[in-house]
Amino acid sequence: MGIVNVLFGRPLASSEDEGERITPTQGIPTFGLDALSSAAYGPEAALTILLPLGLAGVRYILPLTMAIIALLVIVYFSYRQTIAAYPNGGGSFTVAKENLGSGAGLLAGAALMIDYLLNVAVGISAGIGALVSAMPSLEPHTLALCLLVLALLTIINLRGMKEAGTAFIAPTYLFVGTLAIVIFVGLYKVLVSGGHPVAVTVLGHAAASSPSVQFVGAWILIKAFASGCTALTGVEAVSNGVQAFREPVVPAARATLTAIIAILVLLLAGVAVLVKYYGIMATDPGQPGYQSVLSMVTAAVAGKGIFYDFTMFSVLLVLCLSANTSFADFPRLCRMVARDDYLPHSLTTRGRRLVFSQGIWALSILAALLLILFRGVTDRLIPLFAIGAFMAFTLSQAGMVGHWRKNAKGLGAVYGMLVNGIGALATGLTLMVIVVAKFVEGAWVVVVVLLPLLLVFMGRIKRHYELTNKEVELKGKLDLTGENTAPPIVLVPVDRWNAATEKALQFALTLSPDVQAVHVTCDADENKSPWEENPPPGTRVPKLVTLPSPYRLVVHPILDYVLKVEKENPERLIAVVIASMVERHWYHYFMHNQRGQMLTALLLLRGDERINIVNVPWYLKA
Repeated sequence: MGIVNVLFGRPLASSEDEGERITPTQGIPTFGLDALSSAAYGPEAALTILLPLGLAGVRYILPLTMAIIALLVIVYFSYRQTIAAYPNGGGSFTVAKENLGSGAGLLAGAALMIDYLLNVAVGISAGIGALVSAMPSLEPHTLALCLLVLALLTIINLRGMKEAGTAFIAPTYLFVGTLAIVIFVGLYKVLVSGGHPVAVTVLGHAAASSPSVQFVGAWILIKAFASGCTALTGVEAVSNGVQAFREPVVPAARATLTAIIAILVLLLAGVAVLVKYYGIMATDPGQPGYQSVLSMVTAAVAGKGIFYDFTMFSVLLVLCLSANTSFADFPRLCRMVARDDYLPHSLTTRGRRLVFSQGIWALSILAALLLILFRGVTDRLIPLFAIGAFMAFTLSQAGMVGHWRKNAKGLGAVYGMLVNGIGALATGLTLMVIVVAKFVEGAWVVVVVLLPLLLVFMGRIKRHYELTNKEVELKGKLDLTGENTAPPIVLVPVDRWNAATEKALQFALTLSPDVQAVHVTCDADENKSPWEENPPPGTRVPKLVTLPSPYRLVVHPILDYVLKVEKENPERLIAVVIASMVERHWYHYFMHNQRGQMLTALLLLRGDERINIVNVPWYLKA
């Protein structure tokens, strides 16, 4: 078995597609890791904004979390509608394009692409950051560890969606299980203590707020809400990948989305309640002694023993693996956009394991560049996280309102428009809040730089395909009797007289009676052609053209001669037949010159449509 099969699995036939589809149990880790992992940083992001308020800020975490959960529920019902209305997938891009126009669709698609890319870089760096904080000796190797995790995720996803979903089941349910135990035990202690639980591990509380911040301004709460909304990133993933599920796809996708949202609501609400009653404040990530909110909650409820270590290990795993949601959705989104000619068509091709391999490679390479640029520390990218997601939420829900108006009547249409209309209004207002609150912290990079650049890039690709299609379009009926059907002038570059040359010349003579063997001489004493001395009787002898090369160049004299023949014969096609050696092992190619490949590349670069290139292979058996 070759190393490729070991790494990526055996090639799968198209007929095996149904067997590669996933169940809701596999769909939760495949499409839900991004959303579920946000329970580890969403509450902390809000609490960090409330730091200036000291302990007074803790009282606001519960109402803020309830507001975020309310928004999450609205988005959930909206995406249930989207899954049923668009079972072929595509999510926000498809919905916005078909109901609001191609411009809105492209904006939604571009926003999601940026969101998925940031999710990979931030998720991996957050997981490795948690590992480094627990084992400071690994700090010099932060970038290498990030790239190693990225490589593993890439290989697992190239093996197929089913294998990726199966591989991540254990880490996902381990995270959910350990955190659920912390929440239920913590809530029990809150109830039996009358709302005054005693922390098992004494926490260092923040100082009380000063009189100058006793009055909480609306702006601080707005910023905290905007930061906490990072908990909603990844919710749209299921709607993009409906076709990844086994039949019937709509109930399977809806069941997966329901499970993801229910678990996320439980985790967010539970953490918020425990934060309030245990009086836990966030610590500054940039200062010594930093601890994550989940670390402090777990220590307060269960102490710092084996269970604490086990829980923190599961959090670390899920943070690292949260990037898997992007690997599941980014290639599918790219495929949908590429089908409309806004991205290269190669992104629509399914690879050896029935996944869109080129999309996976593109995401992996771009994420690696981001990680290298930020040296594996991407905390500054977190404020940019929610912008793409909420822009896609808003456009998708607005598009669904248009869908119900065009395609449904009666109470069903009214209900659909009401649900999606509320969703569009809520997510649109939240988007404005996030952009305003996070603009200076980096939101401007997405809004002013990345989104416009990506839209221009996709527009240029679309323009290229339009011009290409126009140029190669048939002007009337198919004509096979035109002026270009006459036999071409065939030129055969000859290095030495051997069996490969013989095969190329024999093939050339089947194309045309006008064949020239072109040989470059770097030495005046070189042997003449065998047929010059004693041509076989009855044989059509090709014309031998000898090109002197005083400076020992080989490829360029042949190139110049081909261009000269083309220029002297404006009414004729030119065919260049190149004999090629085909080795059994890739490393043997280094033992031969690559003049045939060089000549092919230069002819494609400097020639035109009248010059045709034909490779005649000679398969080496030794």
